[in-house]
Amino acid sequence: MSTLYLALGSNLGDRIAYLNLARDTVARWPVTTLRRASRVYETAPVGPPGQGPYLNQVLELTTDLTPRDALSEAKRLEAAAHRTPTPPGTWEARTLDVDLLIHDDLIVDDDDLTLPHPRLHERPFVLAPLAELAPDRVHPVLHRTVAQLLEAVGHEGILTILDGCRSRASSDAGGTR
Repeated sequence: MSTLYLALGSNLGDRIAYLNLARDTVARWPVTTLRRASRVYETAPVGPPGQGPYLNQVLELTTDLTPRDALSEAKRLEAAAHRTPTPPGTWEARTLDVDLLIHDDLIVDDDDLTLPHPRLHERPFVLAPLAELAPDRVHPVLHRTVAQLLEAVGHEGILTILDGCRSRASSDAGGTR
């Protein structure tokens, strides 16, 4: 089994419901166990003006899915949340965004999949919840811990941490499917 960290984000519609949908769905992915979920972080949007704040969360999974299979599951999940596809590199408002952050120590650089996530080290809204779960996890390319990466970028843009929004599966729950 591999360890996979996923980032969830939503800033359109019922943001909490979309995060709940994502956690519940991920807990049912084949050969995957949802181990833990970070608290939910409300963060300032990145991208064009006029967007509302995001809710962000990181999930820790153990899985036998390949990175490509995990990406396919993530795309199906986004489609189930009625996400409107956007061109790569654009930051439009979205019902649900699911990003693969780190999959063990794998390094992948393909047209449609890059691991670790190529902007992970620049994003406090992902690093803060990831550091909550895995502060000592070493970035396989930069060779720095998640805590060190977060210290380098700071907490700019993090508005609130919502303790009451934890998933029912936030601590050692879920089952292998």
